[in-house]
Amino acid sequence: MLIATINSSIVLIALPDVFNGIGINPLDPANTSYLLWMIMGFLVVTAVLVVTFGRLGDMYGRARMYNLGFLIFTVSSVLLAVTWMSGDAAALWLIGWRVVQGVGGAFLMANSSAILTDAFPTNQRGLALGINGVAAVAGSFLGLVVGGVLAPINWHLVFLVSIPFGVIGTIWAFLKLRDTSERQKADMDWGGNITFAVGLIAVMVAITYGLQPYGGHSMGWTNPWVLGALIGGFAVLALFVWIERRVANPLFNLSLFRIRVYSLGNIANLMASLGRGGLQFILIIWLQGIWLPQHGYSYEQTPLWAGIYMLPMTVGFLIAAPLAGMLSDRRGAAFFTTGGMVLTALTFFLLTELPVDFPYPLFALILVINGIGMGMFTSPNRAEVMSALPGNARGAGAGMTATFQNSAMVLSIGIFFSLIIAGLSTTLPTAMSTGLTAHGVPADAANQLAQLPAVAVLFAAFLGYNPIEHLLGGSLGSLPPEQAEFLTGHSFFPSLVTQPFADGLHVAFWFAIIASLVAAAASWFGRPRSGKAGAIEPTLNPAAATP
Repeated sequence: MLIATINSSIVLIALPDVFNGIGINPLDPANTSYLLWMIMGFLVVTAVLVVTFGRLGDMYGRARMYNLGFLIFTVSSVLLAVTWMSGDAAALWLIGWRVVQGVGGAFLMANSSAILTDAFPTNQRGLALGINGVAAVAGSFLGLVVGGVLAPINWHLVFLVSIPFGVIGTIWAFLKLRDTSERQKADMDWGGNITFAVGLIAVMVAITYGLQPYGGHSMGWTNPWVLGALIGGFAVLALFVWIERRVANPLFNLSLFRIRVYSLGNIANLMASLGRGGLQFILIIWLQGIWLPQHGYSYEQTPLWAGIYMLPMTVGFLIAAPLAGMLSDRRGAAFFTTGGMVLTALTFFLLTELPVDFPYPLFALILVINGIGMGMFTSPNRAEVMSALPGNARGAGAGMTATFQNSAMVLSIGIFFSLIIAGLSTTLPTAMSTGLTAHGVPADAANQLAQLPAVAVLFAAFLGYNPIEHLLGGSLGSLPPEQAEFLTGHSFFPSLVTQPFADGLHVAFWFAIIASLVAAAASWFGRPRSGKAGAIEPTLNPAAATP
């Protein structure tokens, strides 16, 4: 789980070096789709496939499916590392094998929680799943640092680094893992699989392309293709639900949602993922686009240092997750899941009160507390949800939980980016036009640059480019040297975007606050009536469970 999540985030920081290595400018409007799919492709694929692979684990053995996932993950890592092409061919090759790597990751994510739940008794599951959760979250942040260190040396290393772990993990899993669960032989629900995949892919693709400009709009939410994919995707998902209610062996066992602990636990997990999913991206942009340049870091250095400066969140999670998992095994999960999300909501509120140019010790303290809140929630929630499942449905149930979480991550990124872009689009054009004109840029050129989509400015900061240098390009040579130096220095761009960014940031954090509080409420009302996670093993017939 650690290497899978490291590999999912390592590419984020390495993107500038990857695109430079293959000779593509990711900020060119013609290449924006490459950029978006390099960021979102892995998440989209895992969101779509985890339920199917969890179901396959129930039918044919969870360890077997887990081993297959490790093998696919390793082979795709090798093929990514040996990329020899350049230009569009290289971009398509990388995206394609990242998608295949996501297939391997989906096998791992769908079956790891179920394997742990099978292997550990109810009074140890919280700690076991907590350690697994620590690996997952720690990997997502460690990937930022590892990518920042390796990519400047050689971009191939960001893919090469996972190969030894993949080879060792594949061999170890094959030799050591044994299935202990009862296999549930059943016919594959092809209608459910197809409609679920088509519907969810359409929704995920619509969210991805909704972030691209369309016509005269800063985003693509008015694009007929985006609207068609969004509406059509939800219509196909409605058909999927209709099918699942009528087939004998459904992909989504809807009767599991009659188990109150499972259904409300998943709602809590969904809302928690919505609240925190886009946080990583927003904090990276905040650090890279504004705070780090203001404190003397060059734009090329900001991706690595953004990952380093966000490590306090990982530290908080590493402390809280296994401890909360262990204590919840003894005292019940409700205090930790509910209290963790209330604490997380409080940290989002504190972030709204920070000035954009914040004192770092205070920022780091808030990140530590945020990590503690997330760690308090994650392990007990996962243990409670998994313990509520019948033994013969844990693979499918874990896959359904992972689908909610991964889909919420993609949706959260779309929501957070949209809110930030909306905030930038309102006031940035005027601020940019006025600021550029005041420092010697001809009015026509300044107005033209001011009308560029805000997403281009956002992605420039995210990728570690100097945004003004990138936007002005050859025009810099016609300016007085002192003006050109000021415009591309450490203060002009951050001062330009501070207020527009802050407006969007506050709206995004208030959305996260509301989502976290809903998760806290669902956790409280979804607690087992006995008060302890896993205190009562569920029946093997989910339909008989108490609604």
